[in-house]
Amino acid sequence: MTLAGKARRRAQRPAWLHACLIAVFLTASGRWVAAADAPAEAPIKPVLQVGDCVEFREGGSGWLLTTPVYWLRGSLTAIRSERRTPARCPRLERPPSTYTPAERALLARSLPCRADNAQLAEIEVTRASVTVDAWETPWSHQHGTAGWLFRGQFLDQTLTRGGIVEMDAEWLTRCTAKE
Repeated sequence: MTLAGKARRRAQRPAWLHACLIAVFLTASGRWVAAADAPAEAPIKPVLQVGDCVEFREGGSGWLLTTPVYWLRGSLTAIRSERRTPARCPRLERPPSTYTPAERALLARSLPCRADNAQLAEIEVTRASVTVDAWETPWSHQHGTAGWLFRGQFLDQTLTRGGIVEMDAEWLTRCTAKE
């Protein structure tokens, strides 16, 4: 093949590739446009009831390479509503990855909170008591970022099978009981 033939072949390849990419884009964008035109509906979160299997999960972020998912699974033993006036969020002058377990617990207990000084009305917060059945937590910083689950603890509470952990019910999702 001559040098001119190679150049012509190279020039044809991007046009073919561009045609394929445009076709894929138009096909995929049709679904996105249709979804964007649909009326936005708030996702309906199922109401949790005492005895349900529930899970607290953290991690799993990323598109191609995802971070590990750590979890706490148990059964819901109590649900109660509290009225709270949101206070100002604790101001920690460091990145979240450097928070100590005590600072994470302080931040979690203050939620929901507000970042500004505006006065907000009382809100209703649903708290849950979970009897712990199983968990998977990182044991070193190399296993993942230290979140609310770390080294066999949820915030500052040591996890034990049959132990009770208190948390905001909004953090929980329903799970299927695993044998």
